[in-house]
Amino acid sequence: MNAVLDAPALPLDRLGRPLRDLRLSVIEACNFRCGYCMPADRVPEDHGMDAASRLSFDEVETLVRGFARLGVHKLRLTGGEPLLRKRLPELVARLAAIDGIDDLALTTNGALLARRARALREAGLRRITISLDALDPALFRRLSGDRGELSVVLAGIAAAQDAGFERIKFNCVVQRGVNDDQVLLLVERFRGSGHIVRFIEYMDVGTCNGWDAARVVPSAQLRDRIHARWPLHALDANYRGEVASRYGFDDGAGEVGFVGSISAPFCGDCHRARVSADGRLYTCLFAAEGADLRPWLRDGDAALADHVAGLWTQRSDRYSELRGRASASRRHVEMFLIGG
Repeated sequence: MNAVLDAPALPLDRLGRPLRDLRLSVIEACNFRCGYCMPADRVPEDHGMDAASRLSFDEVETLVRGFARLGVHKLRLTGGEPLLRKRLPELVARLAAIDGIDDLALTTNGALLARRARALREAGLRRITISLDALDPALFRRLSGDRGELSVVLAGIAAAQDAGFERIKFNCVVQRGVNDDQVLLLVERFRGSGHIVRFIEYMDVGTCNGWDAARVVPSAQLRDRIHARWPLHALDANYRGEVASRYGFDDGAGEVGFVGSISAPFCGDCHRARVSADGRLYTCLFAAEGADLRPWLRDGDAALADHVAGLWTQRSDRYSELRGRASASRRHVEMFLIGG
């Protein structure tokens, strides 16, 4: 028979959503202490440094092969800060060789990127997203928990460009009265560069970030603010389920994106799964519990795929659409465990 006809049906969750995108944390540790993710007064300095709790490279490869069997083709490596994981280019090379994974990316704060960008590119990494919440050096340092230097991150960006990363995405989490004055500065800095700035609404992820709805700046307000300076027009999504709403500059100087999880939830098309560094599956960024996948990794990628398929078919998460209702859980996994 035709091989396509012989292929097993790919799982759909209870809302008919396929599994296409895996966000995989490779380490829980981070060298920053950003207040909306890993505040210094709530998370110990040595958090996530115990290597014994993490999946090994062999386990990570088996896990990704299993997810690829289920239709996952986009893989993003996250943390904590993934560049803290030792021998990361070796892992990237192993994952880049897996059939079905055609979009291998990494999210980083950029502080260690200058020394690692070329090795990662040569290993097979194709895309990088850099968290960048301010261009004012003093504010940048404060937002990083007094651990980051803007000049070091800018050097990392330059190294990534030199290594061949041509379309870098920059994620800025915007908080009213904190860094919303940086929005136009970021747009101005990267307009015409070929890179893309994306503005993310401050989200109630986790329980330790002191989330306050009053600090949320709706994406529509940011879009209008930018449009008043540099006229914009809406762009089609690159694919169904794309997180960011895309807008192009009328003068052709590239595009900007907005992630409006608070004001404009996109649960209906969410096809992302997240796995923590210790091998727990979370089917929503706002999930309360994760399912331990380690026991099934011991039996190989096919067994892992069968187990994950069963878990995915039971998925009904749509927290952002339910936010504020009595039925919406207020206990969430911390962002630094699953990479946001």
